[in-house]
Amino acid sequence: MSWRLVSIVGPPASGKTTLAEGLAEELPATLVREDYAGNPFLAESYVGSRRARLPGQLYFLLSRVKQLSRPAPGDGGVAAVSDYGFCQDAIYAHLRLDGPDLDIYKVVAERVGSLVHPPDVMIFLDAPTPVLLERIAGRGRRYEAAMTASFLDEMRRRYSEVRAGLICPAVSIDTQAVDVRDQRQRAGVVQAVRERL
Repeated sequence: MSWRLVSIVGPPASGKTTLAEGLAEELPATLVREDYAGNPFLAESYVGSRRARLPGQLYFLLSRVKQLSRPAPGDGGVAAVSDYGFCQDAIYAHLRLDGPDLDIYKVVAERVGSLVHPPDVMIFLDAPTPVLLERIAGRGRRYEAAMTASFLDEMRRRYSEVRAGLICPAVSIDTQAVDVRDQRQRAGVVQAVRERL
């Protein structure tokens, strides 16, 4: 039996990492975190340099392929929970790249995308754009300061498109209504994921 993957997606500040940490502990499962801290191009690509956008996006693409293409420790049916989904790479690329940079990204993504283990369950997190902007401001990440309401609106729209075309089981959560930090409120999510796995 191959390993099973639960991927959590949604716009910035929707609660992906918080929920992933809670799910990984409660399922239990291996936690797979997005390597935004290791991306040497990230801050520069958001705060001014268009030159840094393509290398920043390729870093994420290859990091995600590496993390999501190998079995979780233990293999044999063990679940992994990722605080991102492979689909979000293309969403960011289409929002941040254009022209030849986007063309190069698409060629590389097409070559490596088949290496990624598809999710067995996808969790979609969302919250109204003003709520997301307030959370982004509250956590004070310099590179996120450039995120606008229109950027978040478009990202939310694209996640809705992904949700509509999904072939694996999905769970959708409005994180304005459900506090994923609270174990009692998270219990329903844990149960829904167990049922779908």
